[in-house]
Amino acid sequence: MAIYLNTNAAYKDFQMLRNDKYFVDKSGLIEKVSERIRTKNRYLCVTKPRRFGKTSVLNMLGAYYGKAYPSDALFHQLDIGKTENYRKHLNRYNIIRFSLNELPDKGNTYYDYTERFKSILTNDILESYPSLADREFNSLTDLLAATEDEFIFIIDEWDYIFSHGLYQEHHSDFLEYLRGLLKDQPYVALVYMTGVLPMKKYSPGSALNMFKEYTMLRDPYLGEYFGFTQEETSLLCRKQSKLTMDEISEWYNGYTTMNGTKIYNPRSVVCALEDGYCQSYWTKTGKMDEVLFFLKYNIGEVRNDVIKLVNHIPVRIEILDEYTAGQEPPSNREEIYAAMIIYGLLGYHDGVLSIPNRELMLEFQKALKDDDFGYVAELVRNSEEVLNATLDKREETVEAYLQNIHNSEIPLLKYNDENSLSCVVTLAYLSARNKYHIEREEKSGKGFADFIFYPRKKNLPGIIIELKINSTPEAAIQQIKEKEYASKLKQKNIGHILMVGISYQKDKKEHLCRIEDWV
Repeated sequence: MAIYLNTNAAYKDFQMLRNDKYFVDKSGLIEKVSERIRTKNRYLCVTKPRRFGKTSVLNMLGAYYGKAYPSDALFHQLDIGKTENYRKHLNRYNIIRFSLNELPDKGNTYYDYTERFKSILTNDILESYPSLADREFNSLTDLLAATEDEFIFIIDEWDYIFSHGLYQEHHSDFLEYLRGLLKDQPYVALVYMTGVLPMKKYSPGSALNMFKEYTMLRDPYLGEYFGFTQEETSLLCRKQSKLTMDEISEWYNGYTTMNGTKIYNPRSVVCALEDGYCQSYWTKTGKMDEVLFFLKYNIGEVRNDVIKLVNHIPVRIEILDEYTAGQEPPSNREEIYAAMIIYGLLGYHDGVLSIPNRELMLEFQKALKDDDFGYVAELVRNSEEVLNATLDKREETVEAYLQNIHNSEIPLLKYNDENSLSCVVTLAYLSARNKYHIEREEKSGKGFADFIFYPRKKNLPGIIIELKINSTPEAAIQQIKEKEYASKLKQKNIGHILMVGISYQKDKKEHLCRIEDWV
């Protein structure tokens, strides 16, 4: 029985996806991919973070192109069904579909790994082309060529042995094997390959340089088909009543394609809508402390950036080289961020880094508590006390904690620019994000409040924080009143509101705090 050639696996998997309540139509991608069939550009490699829809798209392509199982019923009502060339490629091709994460049941060598693949595909070909059974062939490529047919190759997890550290001494051999199987072969109508890690640094000459790659860092062509767009997420949100679009956006929005399209994390969106509850879903599918895993390669070089990122201050950096399969662990700032972008742990658009959403913000907050962050970790671990002191109106405690942060050995917190005081306040109230949705520089009333804390539970007060340098906390409180910064909180029917004025006197090098109830 065939395992790789013309099976019903892609058809069945896409059929189940099609029947799902939260199915999103990504079939527009088929038209773009079809343009590559039987052209010099017929080699595509799409690398995106885990659970970003790569396998779903792969199964969609297999179901559409595969000749073994008629699939018009699955596609004719989708976007691809409305195109002029819809039937030109529908169910017209032999499909060879496999995943390179499949390891041999017996034997654990590289030879066992490749022989398993060659043996299965050889058996599939001979079963489908019995006239070739009595002939001898020197290689699998000779056998495929002898069919005098064309095939579409759909390959999942191309980078598996790289990302899992398998057969490291044979990585070059593996790439040469794929090149020999696929490059310039007459039986190849199209190759569509997916994974997490790009391959560019492994393709300088004769390896896989025939592939056009579409990565998390650079994808002007297919980016919107991996993850959910704003419009797609909004449509899904209307299918239930427990969660609002604002809640979904806060938790799972934040990636941006090269074309400027906002992208939501697809797995997390679907899980949240199914459960009727927002929490971390996608970050729980990888290894523990994944954010910290990358930051630890050089915390000293990225520490100030992380403080800015959690404060939503833009971090500008030019990422020239991508983190690729088989590359040595990242060692400097650029390499660390390149790896984190590829894995979906950071957003990157127009040269600016960002923490995409609340789900990942929680991971960065957790990372900041690690001892390797030194003094920052101590500050963050104690930040719960600052919130409690604020709620209890213990002004001197808040002042002392702010002074403690400012006196740290972190240059960024020495008030060298207008964002530094905001960074201090962000660190001071970092743990408050568990109880509050915090907006910085938000339009409210007659101006922009420095910080507005929206309570996640009804028993907590709303909080407005206004910052002043070389002024008084009383002046900050007065500005909150005059500019009517409480209007946004009032619109949400939050009755109890605390006004917090924080000032820093440069000549005296001291912080002052005043806390009052909004009357």
